[in-house]
Order: sequence, then structure tokens, then C-alpha cells
Amino acid sequence: MRTWLTERLDLGVPVICAPMAGVAGGHLAGAVSAAGGLGMVGVGDRTPPEWIREQCSIASQSGRPFGVGLQAWALPLNPGQEEAVLESRASLVSVCYGPHEGHIAKFRNAGMLVATAVGNHQEACLATESDVDLIIARGAEGGGHGRNDVSTLVLLQSVLEVAQIPVVAAGGIGNARGLAAVVAAGAAGAWVGTAFTATVESMTGTVARERLVGAQDTDTVYTHAFDIAAQARWPREFGERALRNTFLNNWEGQEQYLETDFLVALQMARALAEGNYDTACIDAGQGVGLVKNIQTAADVIQEFSRADDLLKRHTLS
Repeated sequence: MRTWLTERLDLGVPVICAPMAGVAGGHLAGAVSAAGGLGMVGVGDRTPPEWIREQCSIASQSGRPFGVGLQAWALPLNPGQEEAVLESRASLVSVCYGPHEGHIAKFRNAGMLVATAVGNHQEACLATESDVDLIIARGAEGGGHGRNDVSTLVLLQSVLEVAQIPVVAAGGIGNARGLAAVVAAGAAGAWVGTAFTATVESMTGTVARERLVGAQDTDTVYTHAFDIAAQARWPREFGERALRNTFLNNWEGQEQYLETDFLVALQMARALAEGNYDTACIDAGQGVGLVKNIQTAADVIQEFSRADDLLKRHTLS
């Protein structure tokens, strides 16, 4: 399967592993890239520049292209992150969620492609007016932070109508059938997160991996509760899709009380440290039901590689 994405970045499969902070480090990025996709190192809002340099060094050991994902809203709080990425040998940098325009030129001048995510038609129109090289059409099905406005397939169609640059689809794409569907619609490939969260190379802990493997497609929820409880700095316009758990069941609909309950933040931090996911958050998209076992990143990429045969099989000559 050849698309703009595979041609521009010399990939075997048009799949980008989403830069999930806390999940996608250098080992996962390197493994995805070595298998033929594009691995990404995920940077959180508090990630120190030294960690970025270390993980990019690990990712580069595959000798294949890799990328780094930054959170636009957090860059003014930690300017060293941008400098660390500029020093890396990343081929692609995603700058998502917040004002990204002021960061594009620096990365492009360093020879890097720049991507940004959109969650609705208005954002897509604004993105086409910037100088990004690639648009990520991230639908509401996607795991982790983002918008909950429009489903992936509807959003992809809308973005493709206005975009004059390549578009990748994100949200709910968990196997070869999903990749084949979005490529057939006109996408240059897929931006995939949840399918890689339980891989052996991810930074996901053992207990969390087991929860992901055991989850069903209806077990996720879009919420602000975890961010409020943890006193996270994420802008409230971006909620989070995660696995439902006991904590959420107890607090859903009462998020206003979490704002002033500072003990909950300590409980949340302790739960994460102890691997207590009855309280702590596990980000996951609606494609989590397709995660049936713990695999290597290469296994996941191999599954996605079947998309080419699927397209050929169902195309009438």
C-alpha cells in the first residue's frame, strides 16, 4: 500500500503510532519504526527536555524515521521541550491541542514535517490556513485527550473536503480493516494509539495492560473527572477518553465537588504509583475491544499490513 505517508517517510505501512505521553517512549517508537510504521515519542506537559533527548536517542537506534508529539498548550510552560526536539533527528513533529502556528517554522526549518490534530470542521479550516504538512483528523472515538465533537468517519470526510494537504485519520482504527477503510476514503494513513498501548515495548504497566486486554468496546467514557481530580493542567476544552472504573462511577456527574477536594489528588497520585486502576486512569479509545492480547509492536504493524490485501480483494476490476 503506497500513500503520501509511505512515500514521504519511506514507510512499509501507512500507520503512525500516536505519541501517547506515559505510553510511547523511545523503545515503542523504535520498534514501530523498525517494523515499517512511524513510531512517535510522546511528550507530556511536565516532561523534562533531558528525557526527550534520551528517548529520541533510543528511537533513532532503529535507523528508521521516527517522530515526536508535543502539546501546543504546554510549550510556553516548558520551552526546553521545543529545543530538545529541534536537536533530535525526528522526521515528524506533531504540535496539537492549542495554538500551534508559532511553532511550525522552527521545525520546518530544521527539516522536519509538522502535523497538527483537528476535532471538528472549524479546526480543520484553520489548520489548512497554517503551514502544517499533515492534518490529523482525530475523531471522538480516540483515546486520551482531544475533542468529543465528531466521529472519525464523519470528521475525515469533512476534513478531506477542505484540506489541500495530506490527512491521516485517528480514532477507533484498531486493525487492518480500519486502515483499509480510511485509506479508501482518501486518508494518507492512520494515526493509531490504543492498538499499541498494551504492546510489550510500551511504557504501560503490567496491570494496566491486563485491563486493556480485558476491556470491551463499550468500556470507555469521555470525561474531565480524572484531570480535575489529579489537578492536571490540561485546558478544559479537551476532555479525555479512558476506561471506566470505580472512581469514575463514584464521581461521574459530581465533578464540581472534585475541584475543591484536594485529598483526591493525593489519592490519585498514590493509586497511579501503586498500579491501583480502580482509581487511577487508563486512557483508551473505543477500539480497545479489538485489543485481544499483549503483542509486540511488530505484531500490530503486521496486522495493519493486511489492509493492502483487503483493499485489493474488495475492489472490483
